[in-house]
Amino acid sequence: MKRILLGAVLLLLAACTCGPAKAERVSNPIALFAGLDKITGVTTTFEIPIGEERRFGSVIVKPDVCYTRPVTEEPKTTSFVKIDQIEMDNTRKPIFSGWMFAESPGLSAMEHATYDVWLTGCRDPKAPPPAVETMPAPDASGQPGQADQPKDNQPED
Repeated sequence: MKRILLGAVLLLLAACTCGPAKAERVSNPIALFAGLDKITGVTTTFEIPIGEERRFGSVIVKPDVCYTRPVTEEPKTTSFVKIDQIEMDNTRKPIFSGWMFAESPGLSAMEHATYDVWLTGCRDPKAPPPAVETMPAPDASGQPGQADQPKDNQPED
C-alpha cells in the first residue's frame, strides 16, 4: 500500500513540475512604429515612450506596453496599443485598441482610410548591445586565425 501511495505522490509531483517551458518576456520602455500616409505614399518610422502618445497625421498612437524576448529565444515582439482619430471638432474617436505583433504586421496593423500604423519593434536604450562575432586575431604573417591554431597542424616552411 505504501508503494502505491508513494507512486501516486511521485506521479502527482511530476505532473505539477513538468509543465511547458515559459519564455521570459522583456519589458521595454520604447515602442517602434511605422506609419504609411496613403495620400502622399510616404512611410514614416517613429518611436514612442511607453505610456506617452504621438500624433501621426490625424491619428494619435499610444503604446501601453512593449514586450520582447531575450536574444537567446525566438523573436516575438508585442505591444498593446490604443489609437484615436482626431475628428474635425478636435474630439477623439477610438479606432484601435489591441495587441500588435511586429513579426506579423499584416495581422495586427491599424488600417485606416488615410493612415496605416504597425509595430516594428521595441527597444531599451539602457540594454547592452547584442554580442558581435569577431574574427580571430591575425598571426605574424598576417593570416587570420593562424595564431590560435596548434603548431602541429600548421604546414612546415
